[in-house]
Amino acid sequence: MLTITQALYDQIVAHAREDHPDEACGVVAGPEGQDRPERFVPMLNAARSPTFYEFDSQDLLKLYRELDDRDEEPAVIYHSHTATEAYPSRTDISYANEPGAHYVLVSTADADADGAGDFQFRSFRIVDGEVTEEEVKVVEAY
Repeated sequence: MLTITQALYDQIVAHAREDHPDEACGVVAGPEGQDRPERFVPMLNAARSPTFYEFDSQDLLKLYRELDDRDEEPAVIYHSHTATEAYPSRTDISYANEPGAHYVLVSTADADADGAGDFQFRSFRIVDGEVTEEEVKVVEAY
């Protein structure tokens, strides 16, 4: 189960809406080994695409160095789908290389042109190509 604060949940959804109609992407870092998302790190979708996301390689290198320096790990890796449901695509599954992370997808497919309106927020574990949906529990604080 993914337990996440309302503030982080809102930040992820806001980022998905802001970048609509392109896919948004980012990470929520947490203390190593604690499975507790704490620090919101929105990233630039280097692909700038409505159907694909890609972290900029320099940004990603900088992020992993920062995580290492702060004794953090990616607790959540998130991105949005702008035209399909919030479920990992084959590409998403093939790129999932953090077995301990929660993979969050936000679908803005039912949103209006400004990215407002309905959305889906779902979380998955992706390990060795196997996708398992998990419950999302939103809390005020840990």
